Amino acid sequence: MLIGLIADTHVPRDAKALPPQVKLAFRGVDLILHAGDIYVPGVLDELEKTAPVLAARGNGDHDLHEDRRLKDSHILRIDGLRLGLAHIVIYPELPHYPLDGTMERHFGGPVDIIVFGDTHVALVESYRGVLLVNPGSPTLPNGLFKLGTVGLLEITGGKAGARIVHLSDVS
Repeated sequence: MLIGLIADTHVPRDAKALPPQVKLAFRGVDLILHAGDIYVPGVLDELEKTAPVLAARGNGDHDLHEDRRLKDSHILRIDGLRLGLAHIVIYPELPHYPLDGTMERHFGGPVDIIVFGDTHVALVESYRGVLLVNPGSPTLPNGLFKLGTVGLLEITGGKAGARIVHLSDVS
């Protein structure tokens, strides 16, 4: 299964629309996960033209109501792995925010993969056996107004691997 990962689109506040490179980067994905700060449901509608979409509510998504795709967090079982999707995950873990507590709070227990956003900083890292993926932001990476990043997560045979896609490299 190939999953497109996106977060912190901030449309229309910081960008008028999703960059067209997002659709190109997500060619052939089976599912798209949006890790929050969507701002308008039209972003999810646009992504859903490519593949089914699930989204986590971001701290800027207070005005999004009653959208079947949107929850505070999602837990998915894919090919024997538990995947958790949330907006804010404190990483690296801090004494008052241990990863185990974060998983319990957001997902009701351990997960194998955590997809999150909020920081606008792309990350793929394994920590204590958990694959952590933050796709960054396609519209506001690292707080800069430029073309940013998304992620791709592949799950096959009970194993997961992820990579960051720089939209400036997509054609």
